[in-house]
Amino acid sequence: MFALADCNNFFASCERVFRPELNGKPVIVLSNNDGCVVARSNEAKALGIQMGVPFFKVRPLVERCGVAVFSSNFALYGDMSHRVQEVLSHYAPAVEVYSIDECFLDLRGLEADWDAYAKALSRRCRRLTAIPLSVGVAPTKTLAKIASKLCKHYPKLQGGCYLHRPQDIEKVLRAFPVEDVWGIGRRSVPKLADMHVRTAWEYAQLPETTVRKIFALPGFHTWKELRGIPCIEFEDWAEPKQSICMSRSFAHEIRELPELLEQVTSFAGRAVEKLRNQASLAGEMMVFALTNRFKDDQAQSFDSQLLTFPEATNDYRTLVTAAARMARSLRRPGYAYKKAGVVLRGIEQVADHVPSLFRDVSAAEKDGRLSRTIDQIHQSFGGESLLFGIQGDGRFHMAQEHKSPHYTTLWADIPHASVK
Repeated sequence: MFALADCNNFFASCERVFRPELNGKPVIVLSNNDGCVVARSNEAKALGIQMGVPFFKVRPLVERCGVAVFSSNFALYGDMSHRVQEVLSHYAPAVEVYSIDECFLDLRGLEADWDAYAKALSRRCRRLTAIPLSVGVAPTKTLAKIASKLCKHYPKLQGGCYLHRPQDIEKVLRAFPVEDVWGIGRRSVPKLADMHVRTAWEYAQLPETTVRKIFALPGFHTWKELRGIPCIEFEDWAEPKQSICMSRSFAHEIRELPELLEQVTSFAGRAVEKLRNQASLAGEMMVFALTNRFKDDQAQSFDSQLLTFPEATNDYRTLVTAAARMARSLRRPGYAYKKAGVVLRGIEQVADHVPSLFRDVSAAEKDGRLSRTIDQIHQSFGGESLLFGIQGDGRFHMAQEHKSPHYTTLWADIPHASVK
């Protein structure tokens, strides 16, 4: 048995945790640089605000209907996600973090009243984190994901749904659009339409040979899971990334070198932090910067540089310094840069690394102690608590006119309560 725990309208729900007066009111969250709508409360959905729509297109509706607008606050969302995951870890032997707002739970070998379990877990999470949670329990991961979606559409389920009886599964799948099934890609939808397959039930009734031939192994796994046969592996550990990219579009065009250096080295610092969190080393680094391609009246440039290190490394000072040196080299005077980024490649695990015979052991040990100290400070006080001077304040230059405070990750932003 598997469970899928899905936070409802997660980004919007995070904003409501510290703004309870917004409960029951329309809320939207915007993407980087306040460009598009990336999260909506149910009330905002009811107004007809679509996911991914540019903000300027819905601004009149937002102002007319009093919609609360927030810029993305990923520090807050990441911390709230960890809090939800901590609650879930006490209710299952293993947890697979599927995304920032979704986790699979491995319930195999356990016995329980699974409908009561799902509802109790939803209530517990709401009480401890204030985040609404939909919990679907089913014999396969695909069916569990469908069950969790039912909770969002039917409040009478009280946040938990146990989908297991064949007649219930058939009833649900007959009304469930095939394009909404986890594992059915966008390229498969036109093929299914040509075959007159519009529901999950119709897909599950296709002949096995047809599914294997047209939709290959992933489609076949989804087909089996819809039929109640588990075949998608449970992964309670994250596969290390083979490349790490940190990039952003800037709120305003950057012309001066010091400002570009601040941004590029901040990207490098964040990339190194991700690299070290997965116990990896990088053999290559690429730095790029580009101008605004939508401004035809300006000189255009897309410049990049690639550096291969003599030995793979995850040392903060080495990588941040290299990023600064590359940014100085690729920057052209007079050009206005709108976006830049850092990419770490040639990634290998620390445990698999064979050190060079020519390395300076004493210097490597010193650099290692410095990087471990930076890790400890970041873990205790946040990722912006210790920075190299060239990184400035470590903040990315983005348009965030509607940014909420970092309620849970910055001491200065912790809410204060007073009794009158």
